[in-house]
Amino acid sequence: MPRVYVSVGSNIDKERNIRSAMAELRRRYGDIVASSVYESEPVGLEADNFYNLVVAFDTQLAPAALIASLHDIESRHQRLKREKRFTSRTLDLDLLLYDDIVLRDGALEIPREEVTTCAYALGPLAEIAGDARHPVTGERFADLWTRFDRSSQVIWPVELG
Repeated sequence: MPRVYVSVGSNIDKERNIRSAMAELRRRYGDIVASSVYESEPVGLEADNFYNLVVAFDTQLAPAALIASLHDIESRHQRLKREKRFTSRTLDLDLLLYDDIVLRDGALEIPREEVTTCAYALGPLAEIAGDARHPVTGERFADLWTRFDRSSQVIWPVELG
């Protein structure tokens, strides 16, 4: 079965929404591997800080069906997909990687650009899949994270209460 990596983020009632999303992901997909939860300042907007983590699990769903399932979870958390891209959100679930597939089909982008450009995605991904390789560049995620300019995007671990 394909291994997928999904970014989980929230900055509205973030602790409750992250916990609820994790429970729903486990219910739908079974065993998941989860990174630590990190807090970060928002990128590209003025808003409250975000909580983010990355989860990995195996699925038989095709990429488009998996994304539809993730959107359903977002909707159950009062996330409106018509929201502007750079805005606060109750829950944001983004498919970062789907095995080693490279896919560009309209809005469907795998791997997502955030994997290499955003600390909130790359840091947690490197934590749980450091030896895995980027499907385009072939670089290990641990190496990408080591070279990442962390001064421009700071993340720090947080404990959910």
